Amino acid sequence: MESSTVTFSSSSSPPPSPSPSPSPSRPQAAPADLDAVSLGRLSGNLERLLDPSFFNCTDADVVLAAGGDDAVVGVHRCILAARSNFFLAHFSSLAAAPAGEKPRLELAKLVPGGCHIGRDAIVPVLGYLYTGLLKPPPQGAAVCVDDQCSHQACRPAIDFVVESTYAASGFKIPELVSLFQRRLSDFVNRALVVVEDIVPIVLVASTCQLTDLLSQCIQRVAHSSVDSRYLEKELSDETFAKVMELRQYLSPRESDEFILGPEHAKKVRNVHKALDCDDVDLANLLLEESGITLDGALAIHHAAAYCEPKVLAQILKLKSASDSANVNLKNGSGYTPLHMACMRREPQIILSLTEKGASVQERTRDGRDALTICKRLTREKDCNSKLEKGKERSKAYLCIDILEQEIKRTSFVLERQLSDEVSVAMPLLADNFHTRLLTLENRVAFARIFFPSEAKLVMRIAQADSTQEFAGLSSANFSKLKDVNLNETPIMQSNRLRERLDALMKTVELGRKYFPHCSDVLDKFLIEESTDLFFLESGTAEDQHTRRMRFSELKDEVNKAFNKDKAAIGSSSTSSSSSPRADGKVRHGNKKARLSR
Repeated sequence: MESSTVTFSSSSSPPPSPSPSPSPSRPQAAPADLDAVSLGRLSGNLERLLDPSFFNCTDADVVLAAGGDDAVVGVHRCILAARSNFFLAHFSSLAAAPAGEKPRLELAKLVPGGCHIGRDAIVPVLGYLYTGLLKPPPQGAAVCVDDQCSHQACRPAIDFVVESTYAASGFKIPELVSLFQRRLSDFVNRALVVVEDIVPIVLVASTCQLTDLLSQCIQRVAHSSVDSRYLEKELSDETFAKVMELRQYLSPRESDEFILGPEHAKKVRNVHKALDCDDVDLANLLLEESGITLDGALAIHHAAAYCEPKVLAQILKLKSASDSANVNLKNGSGYTPLHMACMRREPQIILSLTEKGASVQERTRDGRDALTICKRLTREKDCNSKLEKGKERSKAYLCIDILEQEIKRTSFVLERQLSDEVSVAMPLLADNFHTRLLTLENRVAFARIFFPSEAKLVMRIAQADSTQEFAGLSSANFSKLKDVNLNETPIMQSNRLRERLDALMKTVELGRKYFPHCSDVLDKFLIEESTDLFFLESGTAEDQHTRRMRFSELKDEVNKAFNKDKAAIGSSSTSSSSSPRADGKVRHGNKKARLSR
């Protein structure tokens, strides 16, 4: 994979070792060369102070807004105060910390735009204050997971420079601000840069008052065909007004207001506001009264981009949706709802759309499909976290995995596949309803133990988490499984259990469809009858002990099988799911936007 072109002066190479004592035949080094060697050695030594593995002698903490394991960066007040008037003034005004505690600087409150800065960006900027040299971005921090990308101007590369600009501007380092501004200007001028990726540059230019860069961005965005509704959500009111004024002046016939008419646009905005308030019933009422269809209001696009997953699910269930809604409809920018969901990287929405027939093959005007969009927005560090059993996966990983599995299955008939897979996965008696339900409960229960992220996602889509569990699943008294509530009629009980059975079958179907490796591991695990939760609690104490010993052995075998699956995933999708690079996470946001940066 090519490395990012976001490069700066680096102190990564070790300083040259001092020359041996001069001999009569060897000329002495010039004083300037000796100064360079000394400065290089001093810079390298100071750089070690920011390495978390080095001896911790920090006396203050910078707290990042992102949270997580890397939310705190230890710093040395004396060095920063000596090198920066900003930190000198700030540390001088700090109240004394309680005994045994370090002063904590919350970055979100310390500098404008601080909530957007991640660890990978702030450490090089702080390193510049320590050493006088600016190192290149950490491995994987400015590179996307798409092998076909040149990484010259993909979103991770842009995001890294944007975050660095926020930090340099906030810490009052003019030489770095000038350097980063030139780099951002180069991004804006590149013809291959997706216009939506310029929005973070607009935000940092506005926040840091980089007027020339902001003017350049406004010109580029105004000349593009990006949907005005997207810009209204993403940009500040002042910047959006400038873009729309310039856009209408440059090409009035291409204005959304001109095509739709102001009255139609007003009705559409009212529908979107209702969706933003999670009021699907009101949105449906507004659609019926105005005579606008779901497609005409681009309601599915809006919900996929900005609303909660449950709102999109409700829209897709509307009675009118089956008559007029097209999940593959393209908006004015050439994006389908699935494209919008991939820009947001929300796995539950992606899964809901693909279940309703959203095509993963549809492409944007510049030739990107859903998987490409998702990959080029995702840093290697965000996607390539370690695949450990029982650990939560990143949303980026789940999104890419879902899309890759959907691509593999576009040529199959889902109904026939479900029938074949269920018959292999569940060798049950067709007329034994309770046994079948018990087996499904066991399978899903073990899925939640071994693969919590995947199980949680598919259960939510199948709505299994909203149905009542089969009572007495792990009880030693099997007869309790068939107990009837005195307030519940046999018909009510049958309907309740049937609803639960359907939800669990749907859960298994989705798991096999989008997470086949995890399902294969469960298949191997469930072959042994001793994995039945009820079976483990029956028999004598000695029998139970023997079975539980075997159960522990099976868990070890599953762990080995899981590692094989992990290797198989890596061989089929090296760039998206199993690169050896380190993991991390940076997200950007805007108070008016809900799309991921």
